[in-house]
Amino acid sequence: MGKIGTRTGVAALALLSLAVASCASGKATGGDAGAGAAAGGDGVTTGPGVTATTITVSALTDLTGPYASFGKSQTQAQQLYFDQVNAGGGVCGRTYELVVRDHGYDTQKAVAAYTEVAPKSAAIVQFIGSPMITALKQRIDGDKLLTIPMAWATTLLGSRAIQVTGTTYDVDMINAVEFLTKEKGIRSGDKIGHLYFEGDYGESSLDGSKYAAGKLGLRIVEQKIKATDQDMSAQVAAFKAAGVKAVLVSVGPRQTASLVGVSLAKGMDVPFVGSNSAYAPQLLATPAGPALLKDFYYVSAGTPVSAQNPGMQRLVADYQAKYPGQTLDSGIPTGWSAAMIVDEAMKKACAAKDLTREGVLNAHRSQSSFGGDLGTPMDFTFFDKPASRSSYVLKPDKAALGGAVVFREAAVSELAKDYPVPVG
Repeated sequence: MGKIGTRTGVAALALLSLAVASCASGKATGGDAGAGAAAGGDGVTTGPGVTATTITVSALTDLTGPYASFGKSQTQAQQLYFDQVNAGGGVCGRTYELVVRDHGYDTQKAVAAYTEVAPKSAAIVQFIGSPMITALKQRIDGDKLLTIPMAWATTLLGSRAIQVTGTTYDVDMINAVEFLTKEKGIRSGDKIGHLYFEGDYGESSLDGSKYAAGKLGLRIVEQKIKATDQDMSAQVAAFKAAGVKAVLVSVGPRQTASLVGVSLAKGMDVPFVGSNSAYAPQLLATPAGPALLKDFYYVSAGTPVSAQNPGMQRLVADYQAKYPGQTLDSGIPTGWSAAMIVDEAMKKACAAKDLTREGVLNAHRSQSSFGGDLGTPMDFTFFDKPASRSSYVLKPDKAALGGAVVFREAAVSELAKDYPVPVG
């Protein structure tokens, strides 16, 4: 999961979803003003979630499940963003209202929450979980409701209404494999392990690792687990028996801690590279901390909160002032970025005097260069490919804000440039 006020720049770690039949090229197109549209006294046509004084946006998040720490920081960062916009006068003469619903990473709860908030929302500014979004993507697309997922599976590509931010999991893994070959001594003929969750997240990541391995003459040793699995001892034993020279990690933070800790304890001293959802700074305080500091990395389209640039430093200072003592992690820039994406769409839609859902989508899909201090540049004018193919390589660091630093600046690997990303 990861890209992040008053902010000078942004880029998000990322989502785009289901195909619109009328847009065979994958480019954004216009349409009608939308059901329930009405012209206000200011000449702005409005749709669901927009009144004369308020723009309601919703967050469908995880505050009690496996991504609760990210959900909390993302939601708090978004509340901070909208509070700052409101303090500055709002947008289009209206203030934002953020409605938050916790689905606990449960698909049924997520569907129920969407059913409740969608009719009264102008946008979904945060939606955690590719399984949840997959279950709803046809409805989201039909509702023309701009939605920013906190998930990066390729199954979410193809929808005009769903914006995958930054890279997808498979692109990150392609960049990760090339990083291993260039900087960690992995060469043709070697075996690389890949621990991954069943479902969209893991399968999308595996698509990328297998593509890169095929191009580079490597062999992927697969170990698939469920999100409820906690002890990775059996998977470590399988990797060790296969003689892997490195391991890719597309699971949650708890499984990452078990994998890396058990591996070193069992004498399997190899580099590990995780997807952006595989690491959380809280892991450094666990027994697995020393192992993670040794030779673990993760890839992301978003910069870490330790980045020394004006936008990130201002965001961190503002966040700490509003939420003193709270953990700093990648959820902060990710949540902030998503809020900024929605806000920019609302501003453009207001300028066109069209705050219907169609108007908001048209405004959003007109943005061809969105980026800045918080991540890699993104192009929102298409929705059948990732908004970015550039990944940072990040490394845990106990002394750094947010527990991570940039190990390698953002780059697009040669393999990722021409990779045919699957859609839907």
